[in-house]
Amino acid sequence: MPDTQSPTSKPHEAPSLGKELRRLRQLHGFTLKDVERSTGISNAYLSQVETGKIEKPSPAKLYALAEMYKVSYDKLMETAGHITRQSTEPQPTLAGTAFSTMDDLTPEEKDALATYLTALRLMKKNDAG
Repeated sequence: MPDTQSPTSKPHEAPSLGKELRRLRQLHGFTLKDVERSTGISNAYLSQVETGKIEKPSPAKLYALAEMYKVSYDKLMETAGHITRQSTEPQPTLAGTAFSTMDDLTPEEKDALATYLTALRLMKKNDAG
């Protein structure tokens, strides 16, 4: 795979939407006029997107480009800033958060918490049985 980093790019910096769209268009061998004929998006508009003058084209235009370039519509939407990905890191649970503060408890509070948890488990066991 060829290096698409420019000399001023940071090593793991994602390409801008415009640069990515230009790369995809050129990869398929399409001219701006080809894209215009196929999608109805004017070549002047697409040129402005590719050069970064238009940074956030409409979802409808991105959909047409995703179809033509055979790429993920969601990825184009994300790159354009229309959507953001949810974190894949596990979110802390209430119990996890509570237990993470155990170091802040006094010995008496730890004993009371242990007694309470034992009582909860007994209640759960009795309800299930």
